Amino acid sequence: MSLDIASIDAISEINMDYTATIFLRQRWRDSRLVFPGNGNESVSVDGRLVSLLWIPDTFIPDSKRSFLHDVTVENRLIRIFSNGTVLYALRITATIACNMDLTKYPMDRQVCTLQLESWGYNLQDVVFYWTRGNDSVKGLDTLRLAQYSIESYYTSVSEAVYETGNYPKLVLHFALRRNVLFFILETYVPSTLLVVLSWVSFWISQSSVPARTCIGVTTVLTMTTLMMGARTSLPNANCFIKAIDVYLGICFTFIFGALLEYACAHFCTMQHQTLEELQRVSPKRRAGLPAASTSPHRPKTSDERPRARWRHVFSVENPHNIDRHARSVFPLAFLFVNVLYWLYYLCL
Repeated sequence: MSLDIASIDAISEINMDYTATIFLRQRWRDSRLVFPGNGNESVSVDGRLVSLLWIPDTFIPDSKRSFLHDVTVENRLIRIFSNGTVLYALRITATIACNMDLTKYPMDRQVCTLQLESWGYNLQDVVFYWTRGNDSVKGLDTLRLAQYSIESYYTSVSEAVYETGNYPKLVLHFALRRNVLFFILETYVPSTLLVVLSWVSFWISQSSVPARTCIGVTTVLTMTTLMMGARTSLPNANCFIKAIDVYLGICFTFIFGALLEYACAHFCTMQHQTLEELQRVSPKRRAGLPAASTSPHRPKTSDERPRARWRHVFSVENPHNIDRHARSVFPLAFLFVNVLYWLYYLCL
């Protein structure tokens, strides 16, 4: 057998299959069809006469849907050589299952197969082999796909074991490497820019509550929309934690952290202002009290002790330092996480 891969029309991660159009050529020798000649002479026979010949019962076991092209007539070729060799060629389009591991999506590498087996003839009846090994497959080297590039391919000869016996099997293995540039421009760059946009609030005054709240909430909602859009082209019910999900989760964490940072900074600012007001009011109150009650040795009441301890724990001397530290901590942490992320998914 030999194959020409005319096209790979679609590769679906949702259905975990691919659709390909192939030219399948099968050759065998039938001594009953020998006629006088030098061995290279041949006769082409109308494809509609295929029912009058013995042909192998080849099928594609992983095929979900397939059909033989019939425009303008059924795309069959039958050529009989003088030494009894028969060439039988078909043009087929088939949707074939391909088990995919999407844990590194969109930096993944998938290995799909095209299997050819005998339906009824077992190994005692017929033997399958490739005409020229790996050179029996043509078309993959020049094939251009939208999201993938064909990294490598090879052929193998095996056997299919079923309850009814052992059957011949030929397998074409080909590796697909996804082109990540599209996803970098569509998902990674926008999500990174959203994280950087959330840091703008660190340079806005804490008194500008509407501005900082608007930036925080807008970036969170936009990031949520981006995460939902990235999942629409993938299987919804699977157990994969994909690489793109991890990155979007990291970005969402940093964006939400920037919003929480402002909430914390604003809370500390309000506490600081409250303490300053209490400190200004306390001397005035003590000035209006009798001399005995203003004695420095007067013990604190039971209510004052917990209050003083609470103020000491939750008070920040300068709340504006929270924003100053966040301006450097957030970018450095995001850069560090990005280095770990890309090293893990690209190098491991």
